[in-house]
Amino acid sequence: MSSADDEVMPKRCLVTGATGYIGGRLVPRLLRAGFDVRCLVRDPAKLRDVPWRDAVDVVRGDAATPADVARALHGTDIAFYLVHSLAAAGFEEADRQAAQVFADAARDAGVGRIVYLGGLEPTDDHVSPHLRSRREVGYVLAGSGVETVVLRAAVILGSGSASFEMLRYLTERLPVMVTPRWVRNHVQPIAVRDVLRHLVAAASAGPDAAGWWDIGGPDVLTYGELMQRYAQAAGLPRRVVVPVPVLTPRLSSYWVNLVTPVPGRLARPLVESLRHEMVAAGPRPPWDDREAPLGVDEALRLALQRVREAAVETRWSSATWSEAASDPLPSDPTWTGGSTYVDERAVHVDAPADRLWHVIESVGGENGWYAYPLLWALRGHLDRLLGGVGLARGRRDPERLGVGDSLDWWRVEDLDRGRLVRLRAEMRLPGRAWLEMRADRDTAGSSRYTQRAVFHPRGLAGHAYWWAIAPFHRLVFGGMVRNIKFTAEKALATG
Repeated sequence: MSSADDEVMPKRCLVTGATGYIGGRLVPRLLRAGFDVRCLVRDPAKLRDVPWRDAVDVVRGDAATPADVARALHGTDIAFYLVHSLAAAGFEEADRQAAQVFADAARDAGVGRIVYLGGLEPTDDHVSPHLRSRREVGYVLAGSGVETVVLRAAVILGSGSASFEMLRYLTERLPVMVTPRWVRNHVQPIAVRDVLRHLVAAASAGPDAAGWWDIGGPDVLTYGELMQRYAQAAGLPRRVVVPVPVLTPRLSSYWVNLVTPVPGRLARPLVESLRHEMVAAGPRPPWDDREAPLGVDEALRLALQRVREAAVETRWSSATWSEAASDPLPSDPTWTGGSTYVDERAVHVDAPADRLWHVIESVGGENGWYAYPLLWALRGHLDRLLGGVGLARGRRDPERLGVGDSLDWWRVEDLDRGRLVRLRAEMRLPGRAWLEMRADRDTAGSSRYTQRAVFHPRGLAGHAYWWAIAPFHRLVFGGMVRNIKFTAEKALATG
């Protein structure tokens, strides 16, 4: 093949973190820009329902496993490193090791360029563990010998981002806020569409693209002022903000955990980062003059519009929690033993299977769980107090689910659209739990609803937990069956 032919062939990009917030939005934009895209994911099923699935090459593997990374990087021109272990215990060491695996594999595979999205580097001495880790990952990748582009950003404003969700819920739910001193610190937010624009540009720019570049929007303001700008964009009265010196990052993360959907273990590193002045002070990318970045007001308006239209492309909760169960459902044929508790119920429904499925698929979030909302709310609050996700994550789309979607404290593990959805619990439990709901055609014009809850206990505490809540299961799961049947039949009668 001639060198001229080589020049017209699309460059192949490997995207790690394609099931996460940024990666899930980057892939379709790379495709539109003419790149050949490959994704490295631990569970390819999580990409089954994304609209661009058939346009990419998917490699199953873990970004921390050398053989998996080497296989994914083979024949790759550009590699995007968009993974981190922020919510995991010991995330600094995990990120360091994974970055070194990726750096070594990229060098050995002859990759032409690594693109990494990190955080702005504060000028003060006491850098938070989160930002220290992001900086260290950049050094590891740049030390690979492969041409490396490091983009550094502060607060990312976009529908579904963790930073936006924190800002949104704090401002909407608290008209009067007693806040930590970091609300007086300056930040330079950037719209998610500008972050994505920079990432695509980093893949197509010339050899002068290599380096460490700060990216940000045109506005520099305090976090307190950012709250007021959100209130204005959302049509809310001006908020009363009272900074106090006693709220440590740990206490602040508990406060964020209680008020917003972002759980404490994710909120804490984000809050620790806000202790610093987060303003772009380093050099800007050489392509930065191609398009003016969005200002704060426009970025907030667009993000709110996406939320109101239920058109959120990806969410912070899209990424799988590192502590979440990943084993198969215990009643699957691949299960190899152990105690398992099952609560299974079925009922005849005088409505077609498609009507029943619509009710099943719309469960959770603002639609609720069809039975004893107070009990669901109490269990959700308890989970939040224990550092779990609770019910606050809601759902990305009010009517349609996809594999990998978060759904309150569940995650969609399997989906046979029109027939079955299997949810895996990500709440704090002494064991692993699943909830399966299915709609089967019965006689003409009717269907059968089957609901199965499965719990695999861990130790004596797990067995005690199951028996302690068994009476509530009879109420909640029995109520779900009755009300899902009633709602499907009512929809048929009024439809």
